[in-house]
Amino acid sequence: MQLENARILLTGASGGLGQELAQQLTDAGAALLLAGRDSGRLGSLVASLGPGAASICADLGRPDGIAALAGAAREFDINVLINNAGIGAFGLFEHQDWATIEQVLATNLEAPIHLTQALLPWLKAQPQAAIVNIGSTFGSLPFPGFAAYSAAKAGLRGFSQALRRELADSLVAVIHLAPRAIDTPLNSDAVKALNRALKNHSDSAEEVARQVVRALRRGHGEHHFGFPERLFAWLNGVAPSLIDRGLAGKLAIIKQHGSSS
Repeated sequence: MQLENARILLTGASGGLGQELAQQLTDAGAALLLAGRDSGRLGSLVASLGPGAASICADLGRPDGIAALAGAAREFDINVLINNAGIGAFGLFEHQDWATIEQVLATNLEAPIHLTQALLPWLKAQPQAAIVNIGSTFGSLPFPGFAAYSAAKAGLRGFSQALRRELADSLVAVIHLAPRAIDTPLNSDAVKALNRALKNHSDSAEEVARQVVRALRRGHGEHHFGFPERLFAWLNGVAPSLIDRGLAGKLAIIKQHGSSS
């Protein structure tokens, strides 16, 4: 896709990855409609990006928030939707309250599906369009301590695959991106401690944004970022019992940090 003439709706724009994505997409020549719940951060970001950017404060967990955002997107004349908004929730599943689990599923899975459906007729009418869903390695490599989050991201991956196949005869590209851990404020202290204990690598928001922009230029498919996580995700698809055994050896460490989350 040619980003020089793209008009993009970016959700989760006030977060760490969202802000970096906004800057790199602007540098590539795209015009941006930034969506989020923090009006102060959105205003500062729009001011830093210049006249090609606009913002809207909306709650994607509410039907009226989806409707308002879809209306603003049509007025902005978008041809690209980037579903980037998301939240994490590290902890042992049996100890998490239902409100937290429900919020993880609503934000990471239900909201992007709802917004995509609201904008799909509009996007199908464009000469060239794309839907980009920001998933996670945990969508292909479900991880203990992240049960609800893994379920949501696995669902987002399945939705992306099904929609891409459903729109194969259209001009709308469906792109699913699965980064590994990203070093952003989304990570709690417990998650950071777990990553140190397991020696998990975290990519900077700048590097992940660079890979997202590169994938959007290619304009199709599914992309997993990071090695060896990409290999483990593939292995989980063909021989999940091997991953079961590998993670069993790390379970005590995960439970130790998950209990303190």
